[in-house]
Amino acid sequence: MSMNSNYSMPRALRWPGRAGTILWVCFGAWLASGCEMTGDYRPDAVGKDGLLTVVLDSSHWNGPVGEAVQNYVAPYIATLPGSERQFELRVMDISKRFEEITAQKNVLIVGALSDTTAEARFLKSRLPEGGADVLQDRSGIVVERPNLWRRNQMVVYVMASTPQKLIETLQEKGRDVRYVYNQVLRSRLEQNMFEKGRQEPVEEQLMEKHGFAVNVQHDYFVAVDTTNFVWLRRVLSDTWRSFFIHYIEDANPAALDPEWIYSVQDSLLQTYIQGTLGGFVQIDRRRPLETENINFLGRYGFETRGLWHMVQPREDGTLAEFGMGGPFVSYAFYDEPSGRIYLMNGLVFAPGHDKREFVRQLEVVAHTFRTRAEAARPEGQVAAGL
Repeated sequence: MSMNSNYSMPRALRWPGRAGTILWVCFGAWLASGCEMTGDYRPDAVGKDGLLTVVLDSSHWNGPVGEAVQNYVAPYIATLPGSERQFELRVMDISKRFEEITAQKNVLIVGALSDTTAEARFLKSRLPEGGADVLQDRSGIVVERPNLWRRNQMVVYVMASTPQKLIETLQEKGRDVRYVYNQVLRSRLEQNMFEKGRQEPVEEQLMEKHGFAVNVQHDYFVAVDTTNFVWLRRVLSDTWRSFFIHYIEDANPAALDPEWIYSVQDSLLQTYIQGTLGGFVQIDRRRPLETENINFLGRYGFETRGLWHMVQPREDGTLAEFGMGGPFVSYAFYDEPSGRIYLMNGLVFAPGHDKREFVRQLEVVAHTFRTRAEAARPEGQVAAGL
């Protein structure tokens, strides 16, 4: 059994003083016991990728703790047209369905150590000696246990001394929990998306002509390929997905801000993504836009989520609605070695379908981005930012 050398102990587990030092060692051994083993021949975990199994006593699920899980770990996504949470939630009782729980892909075990519930007893039994006492007067902790019972599995423990502190922990660290599962889902989805075959010749053409590439699924096609703009499409009988990449040479990174991103995106959409009846796509400003400053694959950038719609100008200057739209996700970032600003945008049109997983597919495509310089590095150095 080996632990990744880059792994660091969660800050929530670092306690001062001699007792804290002892617990540091104990918790380190405890965490290591859940790490991935080489030569692991256990079965793969099962279940839908977007499904999160919440292990929590029903009395808490139907009260403030359950509300905290829903509000802070799996809130509704404001940038989708329908009511979809970050994850589909299913609640299970550990005392009645333990074997089924251990088989699931995504498991969140939540418990207050002061309780007498089966979930609390389970978490207490996993703590090193004295761990529950140390947590008594401190905030709760969140611990990842990848591949705990099966391969390709992510189990997360959230525990605190009391239900109130558990709620506070979920409020404080729910975003981090969400990030953990989203990263795992994206990794699994990347494998599933490209196992049927990638269009490597298309990727090589992108690299040769433009100096970058993204993974291209087997059923995408190149709709537009011009000087500094590439549009990839996947069109099925009742849905389509679009993904475009635009770049600006000799760019000034100071120009990279949300309003600039929105303006450039709208200009590109109007120019290249038009309807058959003369309309064009633009950002739907009637609904919230969520833009966040991020580190995108080691680069300074922004992630934007929102909705698009198809419109056409009227003679009076107002816009006519075509009743066609959907969600989008975009990434704008500055690549210092090339001096380029890139804007990548993924759009979904899927009437009558949930949209969350379609958007996640476009996130996966975006995160396969690499430049010519990165593609030439030894494997593994791109992700490490070397």
